Amino acid sequence: MIIETKRLRIRHLTEQDAAFALKLYNTAPFLRFVGDKSLTTEEQARKYLLDGPIKMYQTNGIGLYLVELKRCNSPIGICGLIKRDTLNDIDIGYGFLPDYFKQGYGYESARAVMTFGKNELELDKLVAITTSDNTNCIKLLSRLGLRFVQNIEEPKNQPALGLYEITFET
Repeated sequence: MIIETKRLRIRHLTEQDAAFALKLYNTAPFLRFVGDKSLTTEEQARKYLLDGPIKMYQTNGIGLYLVELKRCNSPIGICGLIKRDTLNDIDIGYGFLPDYFKQGYGYESARAVMTFGKNELELDKLVAITTSDNTNCIKLLSRLGLRFVQNIEEPKNQPALGLYEITFET
């Protein structure tokens, strides 16, 4: 386990989380705002976890983490720190099953991950990216203290991809 909050446990993803990843990554909001990872089988999801988050733990010491409810050990989403080749700074990312939207889990897990990044990893800055039409994500980023910096990509006939950031006090 990486982090524990009042209601949540946040831990490394494992190969055994493939069924959950398959479910999450194929929800309509995830497909719309994060993108289609072309996961149609548990085996593809397992390979994605191995080549993505699990490899990132080994390479960078960070990655996306599984978020589960403490009361029943039920996985509800992901939240974590990502080192993207396209960004200079560490990025915070998250995604939840739609049944768990608007219950404070995104804020609770992201706040805990940000605190972990600042205190344990000694990060002085975090960034986030999202599309300009992802209003729920933008509201959450604002509530977390991240501020819009600039659009970093504006694909033709697609919503702009905005960059948000927060600098931690030392």
